[in-house]
Order: sequence, then structure tokens, then C-alpha cells
Amino acid sequence: MIFLKKTLQVGEGSVLNQQSALKRLWKKNAIPYLFLAPWLIGFFVLTLYPMINSLYLSFTEFNMLESPKWIGMQNYIKMFTEDERYLKSLSVTFKFVFISVPLKLFFALMVALLMNRKMRGIEFYRTVYYIPTLLGGSVAIAAMWRKLFSSDGVINRIIYMLAGIEAPNWIANPSYALYTLIILAVWQFGSSMVIFLAGLKDIPKEYYEAAQVDGANKFQSFIHITLPTLSPVILFNLVMQIIMAFQSFTQAYVVSNGQGGPLDSTMFYTLYLYLKGFYYFEMGYASAMAWILLLIIAVFTAIIFATSKYWVSYGDGRD
Repeated sequence: MIFLKKTLQVGEGSVLNQQSALKRLWKKNAIPYLFLAPWLIGFFVLTLYPMINSLYLSFTEFNMLESPKWIGMQNYIKMFTEDERYLKSLSVTFKFVFISVPLKLFFALMVALLMNRKMRGIEFYRTVYYIPTLLGGSVAIAAMWRKLFSSDGVINRIIYMLAGIEAPNWIANPSYALYTLIILAVWQFGSSMVIFLAGLKDIPKEYYEAAQVDGANKFQSFIHITLPTLSPVILFNLVMQIIMAFQSFTQAYVVSNGQGGPLDSTMFYTLYLYLKGFYYFEMGYASAMAWILLLIIAVFTAIIFATSKYWVSYGDGRD
């Protein structure tokens, strides 16, 4: 009995010690958690719960008027076997990503090289080149783009004055409509330019001085010094721009009046997702499309990181 009482007392003492330790830990971390509370509430309520709910809805038939009806994998099967418009949206989106992202990064790097030079008023020029990024994703700029490339727009008037020929209605022509959106995307190279510029300023000048002593010209220095040293920045910009390109929506919605025309030539994946969910009220199908988009972006990102060991140099022994 004495041994049992001592055991119970030791047990009660350890429990009390644990409780007091938890109280001390809570008092110590209460204020940080209080400041984190808005973010945590936003994450769980506005991000995590909607994601879990959309995953469930992707396996249902749900028109937002009736209760969801479980249909299993039918939404996913329908995408790739019955819905030709879905496959068209995939084709358009891939074409947009594969053309716009390399062009955007190329122009961003070229402008960053120019902005890295010492010249009078360079801060003003950097600001001017960044302005399109601040404005380019807005509805107003997309509407302006539609006017620029219309049959009687500024672009066609310039072509007529310079060459004396009647140019097509770029927006209404299925052969050219997507390329006008690609130009709009490339025009918004400011954010990538700023990141490239920061990377260029981080390259030690001694590298170029040593290359110059060895007889290397500017092109050789760019190929053997600038690009390898800048490769981690290129990796970052490439990943970010691919993610943003797959999520492009506003430009196509405004330019095509929300229908992806003409002949679905500007039917971006996100635009078709929006139409399925909020125009045709097929929210279950739209949720399945959203998860496929997430999977596509994840696969492309994984491929880029997996291949980065062959072309990214960190300068610290890592390849």
C-alpha cells in the first residue's frame, strides 16, 4: 500500500509538472500565436478548407442548386475522353506558356543588362520599364489591348501608313488572336527584369576583369560568366513565370468577351474552368479541372527542379 501511494503521488506530481510546463509554454508563446491568429484563420478558413472541399466536389456532380451527387472519377474521365473543348483549352494554354515564358524571360534579361549599365537617369528608365507590369494584368489594359489590335486599331493604322496594306483584325482572327495575348504577356516583363537586375548586381566585377585579361570579348563573358552565375535567378524566374502563365485569365476573358473566341483560339484553361463553374454551373467538373491544373503545374515545376542540376550553378560546389 505504501508503495502504491508513493507511485500515485509521483504520477500526480508528473502530471502537475506537465500541466505547469504547458501553462508556462502557453504564456511564453501566447502573444506570438495571437499575432499569427489572423493568418492562421485565413489559411484554414480561406485556403485549406476550400481546397479540401473542392477535392471532394471534384468527385461529384454539383450545380450549386442541389446537393452534390457522388459520381467518382467520371469528371476526370470525361475531360480526356468526351470534352473536346477541354482538350482545346489545354492545347491553347500549353502553346501560350511555351511561347510567352521564354520570350518574356529573354526580353527581361536583355533589358536588365541594359539597365545594369551606368548611365544618366537610369533610375527613371528602370521605373518606366517596370510600369507595364503594374498595369498589364488589369482589365483596363486588356480592354485597351483589344482596341489596339482591332481592325481599325492603332496597330493596323501604323501598318497601313508604313506599308500601305490592310492588316487583319488580329483579335477576331483565330490565326492571330492568341499571339496578341502572348505579346501582352511578354510586355509585362518588369518583375522578371527587376529580379534579373538584382542578380546581375550580385556578380563580382572581378570575374569580368579576369576574363578581359584572358582576352574574352563581351559575348564570351556573357556566355561563360553571366549566364552560369545568373542561373539560380533564371531558375527562380522560370518557375514563377510558368506558374503565372498557367494561371493567366484576365487578358483572355476581356479580349474574348469571356468566351475564349474566336473559335476557342484564346480559350485558356482557367477561362474554361471559370465558364464551367460559373456559366454552365458544373462546379464539380470545374473543381476537377482545378485539381488537374494543380497537378500540371506541380509536374512542370518538378521537371524543372529535377533538370536544374544540369544547368544551374550555385557557385558553392553544388550543381
